[in-house]
Amino acid sequence: MTARGRSARRTRWRSRVPEHAPLARRTGAVLCLLLAVLLTACTNSPVSGPVQPPPPAPIPTAQPEPTRLVVGVGELGAGFNPHLLADLSPVTTALAALVLPSVFRPDAAGVLQLDQTVATSAKVVSTAPFTVNYELNLEASWSSNAPIAAEDFVYLWERMRSEPGVADAAGYRLITDVRSRAGGKAVDVVFSQPYPAWKTLFSDLLPAAILKDAPGSWTGALTDGLPASGGPFRINSVDRARGEIVLERNDLYWDTPTVLDRLVLRRLDGPVLADGLASGDVDVALPESTPAIRMILGGLQPPPRLQPAPEPVVTQLGMRSDSGPLADPRVRRAIAFLVNRDAVRTAVAPESLPADSFGLAPSEPGYASTAPPDAPLRPDPVAAAQLLTAAGWTRNQAGRWTVHGSPAQLVLAAAAERPEDVRVAQTIATQLDAAGIDVSVIAPPGVALFGQPEVPAVPPTTTAPPTPTPTSTPQTPSATRSGTQPVDPTQSVPRSARATPSTTPSATPSATPTPSAPGGNVEADMVILPRTVGGDPGTELASDFGCPAPTALVPDPPRSPTGFCFPALQPLFDELVSASPRPTTAAAVERVLWAQLPALPLFQPVNLLVSTSAADAATHVGPGPLSTGPLTGAQEWHPTNG
Repeated sequence: MTARGRSARRTRWRSRVPEHAPLARRTGAVLCLLLAVLLTACTNSPVSGPVQPPPPAPIPTAQPEPTRLVVGVGELGAGFNPHLLADLSPVTTALAALVLPSVFRPDAAGVLQLDQTVATSAKVVSTAPFTVNYELNLEASWSSNAPIAAEDFVYLWERMRSEPGVADAAGYRLITDVRSRAGGKAVDVVFSQPYPAWKTLFSDLLPAAILKDAPGSWTGALTDGLPASGGPFRINSVDRARGEIVLERNDLYWDTPTVLDRLVLRRLDGPVLADGLASGDVDVALPESTPAIRMILGGLQPPPRLQPAPEPVVTQLGMRSDSGPLADPRVRRAIAFLVNRDAVRTAVAPESLPADSFGLAPSEPGYASTAPPDAPLRPDPVAAAQLLTAAGWTRNQAGRWTVHGSPAQLVLAAAAERPEDVRVAQTIATQLDAAGIDVSVIAPPGVALFGQPEVPAVPPTTTAPPTPTPTSTPQTPSATRSGTQPVDPTQSVPRSARATPSTTPSATPSATPTPSAPGGNVEADMVILPRTVGGDPGTELASDFGCPAPTALVPDPPRSPTGFCFPALQPLFDELVSASPRPTTAAAVERVLWAQLPALPLFQPVNLLVSTSAADAATHVGPGPLSTGPLTGAQEWHPTNG
């Protein structure tokens, strides 16, 4: 083609292309370049898919309520050391059975059986010296993760042989050594003589690793609970203000776990208790057995089951025999002749069992009265007057008894935390006042009362009901007589000062008695004293009325709460705990005790075991062995709702 022709074609093309074509081409080139860059970038990073919405939150499911049973009780008690007289109560007995480990436990018939969750074997391995070997369960441990081991045996032995105010200490006093083997999981216990009742020892062990170095551990650390569990339950909380103790399953228990998640002990009075049983809020109850509570429960439909449940104690009037006006056994006997025991029971514990023995309790198999024909079981003012006159007492013109020309005045004490004991004391004081003897009633803390010769002169906070007796007319306790004669808690009352009745105004009672000021202590001439029963009778007699001999380990053994020690009896007590006591020895001891009268047996308290039909089906609850009580076996109870 000629140059003229090519020029003509270019002219025709330009005539068809718009004027802005070069700009469009440039823009397209830029877009192509950007697209190339984007494609190159995409080859280095994977292409993300569409954003997925978050998964829906799981729908919360309702958690099942913990299974539980509620047991109504009368009082929580002063503390929870099962070895202290001051802490004895149905609640303490129940907690010990469910929380604390014991080498032997009573079966349904009361016969001691080895608890293999605690010890795989326990046997006598030598008779010279008498030695018992315990092989402890390797898995047994406290809920604090410390093993149940030899140190727990040592701790209990040391405390029982040397602390005042303990129950059944005679067997522990026979131990001369406790030896540890196998890292503490084997224990050899050596005795000074053969001791057939050795199976009664080392029950309700306490966690030594926690208690042994704690200040006041024996009497103070167990006031508001047990610091560790070695049983199927553990104490979750103790709320004294609400009157409630909550037990929960011990998740560290190495044997069969409890069926229930919780067991609640709740303090309830009669009307509230009846409402709780009717509504199903309360399943089982253990109130004091009285006609009043029976009447309250009688209106429930369907009627609950009622079973008597005697307590493992006998309430007695202890009389101080080591000093003071009652050191003369004639005076002690005269006081007993002025006490109307039937009237005391009627006023305070009408369904209790009258006790006429220093050994067995009325509810125990084989019990029989050991009182001789001349025993002071009933009021006899004439016999009392003869005995007091022979002891040098005289009556003044007003008919009041005097000693060496001054009015006689006695101090009668009951533990402040034991309201039934306080009512017993006030009732007896009323009777003695009517017979012409001034009596001041005080209510110090139980630990001091059962462990110390002198106690704070704290007035009681409860009032005994007027009680008609054959030796007096009905009368209301007054400010100066009838069991509420004031004792100034800021002043010491020496023996010589007791001859003059106190005229100092009483301190204002408070809900919790407080210790008196320095020097404000008195010696109690009489004390309302619980005596433990349900164990080995010989050991109990030797513990309650024997004279502990000084030893290298315990050069100054603690006195009994009454100070009684009759050396002529000690060989008989030693025989009772030996391998071969004569059949007549126990009877001989009883005769001497009735003659010396260190205490006057009053009654065995009885509670009323109340259970609904649903609770019966879930628990098969019964009075249980005397020493462990109705809550024995509660780890196997089922909830009433299935």
